[in-house]
Amino acid sequence: MIAEFGLAALWLAAALAALQFLAGILALGEKGAGLEAVVRPVAVVQAVLCALAFGSLLLLFARTDLSVLLVAMNSHAAKPMVFKIAGAWGNHEGSMLLWVTVMSLAGGLIALIEKRLPERTMLATLASQAFVGLGFYAFLLFSSNPFERLSPPAQEGMGLNPLLQDIGLAFHPPTLYLGYVGLSVAFSFAVGALLTRNVTPEFARVMRPWVLGAWIFLTVGITAGSYWAYYELGWGGWWFWDPVENASLMPWLAATALLHSASVLASRDALRTWTIMLGVVAFSMSMIGTFLVRSGILTSVHAFAVDPERGGFILALLALYIGAALILFALRAGTVSEGKHFAAVSREGALVINNVALSAILGIVLLGTLYPLLTEAFGVRVSVGPPYFNPVSAIFAAPMLVVLAIGPLLRWRRDRLARIQKPIIAVFLAGLAGAIGVFAIGGVELLPFLGLVLSLAIAVGSVMPLKGRSLRRLPLTVWGMVVAHFGIAVALFGMSADTAFTQQTLIAAAPGDKAVVGPWTVTLNSVDPVAGPNWTALEGKMSASYRGGVEHHIAPQSRTFWAPPQQTSESALLTRWNGQLYAVIGGATEDGRWQLRLWWKPFVTFIWYGGLLVALGGFLALLGRISTDLRRRYATRRVAERKAEGAV
Repeated sequence: MIAEFGLAALWLAAALAALQFLAGILALGEKGAGLEAVVRPVAVVQAVLCALAFGSLLLLFARTDLSVLLVAMNSHAAKPMVFKIAGAWGNHEGSMLLWVTVMSLAGGLIALIEKRLPERTMLATLASQAFVGLGFYAFLLFSSNPFERLSPPAQEGMGLNPLLQDIGLAFHPPTLYLGYVGLSVAFSFAVGALLTRNVTPEFARVMRPWVLGAWIFLTVGITAGSYWAYYELGWGGWWFWDPVENASLMPWLAATALLHSASVLASRDALRTWTIMLGVVAFSMSMIGTFLVRSGILTSVHAFAVDPERGGFILALLALYIGAALILFALRAGTVSEGKHFAAVSREGALVINNVALSAILGIVLLGTLYPLLTEAFGVRVSVGPPYFNPVSAIFAAPMLVVLAIGPLLRWRRDRLARIQKPIIAVFLAGLAGAIGVFAIGGVELLPFLGLVLSLAIAVGSVMPLKGRSLRRLPLTVWGMVVAHFGIAVALFGMSADTAFTQQTLIAAAPGDKAVVGPWTVTLNSVDPVAGPNWTALEGKMSASYRGGVEHHIAPQSRTFWAPPQQTSESALLTRWNGQLYAVIGGATEDGRWQLRLWWKPFVTFIWYGGLLVALGGFLALLGRISTDLRRRYATRRVAERKAEGAV
């Protein structure tokens, strides 16, 4: 009965989404008087019902109910509980139910707490959110029912993809979905503001926390996904420009631009049209990512579906949502006032430069991702990889990073570079010192060289806003900006150092043989069979010493899963402050030796330290924004109370 209860809750939630949409739209007209009181309660109840549906699916997976087709296809009784639960979203239908659940919860939360915007704008926003949700409800109920029964029940489940049976992947998809759905909220706010012609600083202040929250979750999700691919796939890389990786990067780029644009609108009443357009584009990138992952047109370890019919459904939703939003933007953009002007040399000017660069990089990634799919449709196979993405993106990334180093030092509205001459010199000297150091090492290609130089310049520039200010009284929003920008410098340093200085050794070794990679000496001691809860493995027991020092023990594995049958490489990592030793064991050769792949990857961990710092900066900024809004609301209420007392 759990499956039937979940399906019934999903149908009721879909019906309420339709009611929310119709009531919200009709309430905007003259004949819809009285309907405005319906919209908010319906949004809350819809969220509760959708959460109950997803909770039912979680319970089915926890119990391994093999009478449900989705459980039988994606779970197994022998799996650890955490991977049973993760199986609920480690597939096509479950992930889409998670998507629509988070979307409905976001809509319910908006309906409960948001009181700052005019009620007409809120009605239009909630109607837009329901309209987006309706398409996904229809997709689940008519094309991808997660509660479909299997008769007779399966004797045993097929199990979750072994590559996804990892604690990092248990949390990576939900984190990304929180980011994607946060962008759907920004989209709904943008559409609501256009419908009611209410593109104001207050609108941006309301939307900004949602964009910031989405951006934080996207940052954490991309960082976690990068680290998972790095240690789980055994390729020794942290980014492969895989189309599905790009599908998560593109919304992050758009959200980064939207976040800065919304901040300018909220603080300085500028970039009104730009903010609305980025709100539409950011969610468009989320939809394109959804289409790529679930259409069956890609072959990837990340892809959830291979059914072109489902892909066609999502493509239709993409055309409907984005097409309608762009038509609305074209019709109403002329009614959006330009906002206040600012000089080219100002903080707004720096943010515009960075937003243009981010948009250009977004276009480059989008073109490189879709172009091979387009040519393949005409029978021509083209591969687009790092030789395209890295140099072409760098054309816009390099000047953007230069502006990033000095932009926060500029004043709003109008400024002079002469005023910040000393900080600019400090940033320049940091970059120059980095350039001299890299030249002294030698043998570094152009792009990693630029990355190393710019990372040092950005690191110095990021802390310059702290100079001459009381650190204890500094607003959390400023701390957030400083930490996030410093995190970009740290991540850029890690990417550039790994690209420039990585060393690799590939050998066939017998027990007792030694191999040298960079400063490490690695000895293969033995290869022994081991077993886990749902896998067996050959484990290479190795000892490694750094420059002849203390020996450390590592044990990479070649695992074989039986549900479903698949072989994976489990890398072994040995981390120091200045990098990682990365070891992978392969199969045996005919003469009884074992294939070993060893990497020394200097400062590679800085990539993920930087990503976490960027997310931490966003979190601090979000706390600052929330506390500021709460203080403003309290002050407004106190003023109203005092006026009322005075009137009495």
